[in-house]
Amino acid sequence: MLNSKDIRYSKSLAMTIDPIFQIGKEGISANLIQQLDDALEARELIKITVLRNAEITTKQAGEELATELKASLVQVIGKKIILFRPSEKKPRIRLPFDKP
Repeated sequence: MLNSKDIRYSKSLAMTIDPIFQIGKEGISANLIQQLDDALEARELIKITVLRNAEITTKQAGEELATELKASLVQVIGKKIILFRPSEKKPRIRLPFDKP
């Protein structure tokens, strides 16, 4: 889990990235979970957009994805979800308040 300072730092990093996935009327599928898992391993910090025609709220989608992917839910704002999970193979993002 991220502490409040790590969340703030992650939010600042997420300001510069574009959403790479969208959740639409199909909702959250096994295929989407697998793609997000791969993206988190490669990028560690991802942004997802929930479309207007989705039958799930942004908050519900964020919580469900964080649980399924064992990731930290950094922020849900508007129709955007930001998730963070350190890479197991090649960590890129070093949170300044992590203990070494």
